[in-house]
Amino acid sequence: MEQQELIPHLFRTEYRKIVSVLGKRFGFEQMEIAEDLASDTFLTAAQTWGLNGAPKNPAAWLYNVAKNKAKNHLQRTSIFENKIVPGIIPQVSTSFYENEIDLSPQNISDSQLQMMFAICHPSISPEAQIGLSLRILCGFGIEEIADAFLTNKETINKRLFRAKEKLREEKIKIELPDLSTIDERLASVLTTIYLLFNEGYYSVSQNQTLRKDLCFEAMRLCGMLVENKYTNKPEVNALLALMCFHASRFDARINKNGEHVLYDEQDTNLWNTDLIIKGGYYLKCAATGNKISKYHLEATIAYWNTQKADTREKWENILQLYNRLLQIEYSPVAALNRTYALSKANSKQEAITEAEKLNLTDNHFYFTLLGELYIDIDDKKANENFKKALLMAKTQTDKQTIQKKIDKMKI
Repeated sequence: MEQQELIPHLFRTEYRKIVSVLGKRFGFEQMEIAEDLASDTFLTAAQTWGLNGAPKNPAAWLYNVAKNKAKNHLQRTSIFENKIVPGIIPQVSTSFYENEIDLSPQNISDSQLQMMFAICHPSISPEAQIGLSLRILCGFGIEEIADAFLTNKETINKRLFRAKEKLREEKIKIELPDLSTIDERLASVLTTIYLLFNEGYYSVSQNQTLRKDLCFEAMRLCGMLVENKYTNKPEVNALLALMCFHASRFDARINKNGEHVLYDEQDTNLWNTDLIIKGGYYLKCAATGNKISKYHLEATIAYWNTQKADTREKWENILQLYNRLLQIEYSPVAALNRTYALSKANSKQEAITEAEKLNLTDNHFYFTLLGELYIDIDDKKANENFKKALLMAKTQTDKQTIQKKIDKMKI
């Protein structure tokens, strides 16, 4: 790897590890110090490697520098506090610091998992949880996070600052919850990972690399939960299966012009079979216990959507799964998707009746779906719905896709 590519690559893969370990040592009270020390480590690397070249083991070099910077900071703080308030705070030995800053693979893994639970605390908003996850657990820069949320750096900085202040006020510790409460807290963590994945998969951002990165980071975080014996639960495996199935069709959903490709028009040769197989494995792992979560149902729907055959059996299964999903947790998106499955399993006319009952007139996808359903039944109504969708569409890509539908109608 070229020198100019090495440090950005290592920042993405190693920053999150260093900041999680240092963050665990300093706590949310001094999280900014942990972040500054981690960032300063990479600044030192850029300066040193620029003159002398990269070391043989760059990651180990970074860990050693981060450890020394943290140790020096703690020593300076201790000396300062002892001079200001002598005798109150005992002098701490150098060996104490070395033992505390443990950048071993096991402690890195444990620290990241503990940080995940702390960041996903229900005392802060879902948006703030995602933002902190991207910054601390995924090593995303503020500009990248702003791009993901389609906002500016100032807004993101304020959001992250307020979130950390709240975690400080609530005295949230960076640790795994007690076994008695871990399931309850795990629900918040899974929601954050789910939303993070959706931020990439359904994002209106045109940055394809960023969108994929968001999805794969969500999958990596979920994978960490699967690998830990206390968090390897059926619903965790179900969520990972769901993300694998969705990610398998990522390349087929967008054409070379950056436009969305509808499911029926996707090139199935672009589907990633390795991810489909992985999804199947995790879905099988999820089939334990006696509780069916929304992730189980969504993952099974996503599984059927990776089956290329367009059979009635497939769509009847999907329809029944949506029926159960809406009973567990209603959402307008799921209700819309159900009407599409209904059109494939039963008839377009039945689907139109059900879709119009939803009356989701503030959603351009609602009018896009109605446009699709009315094709060959009432082309004038199909055209009217596409035009309503066009007026409401938020991105240029969506507008182009809908305009093509209108042009094809020739009305």
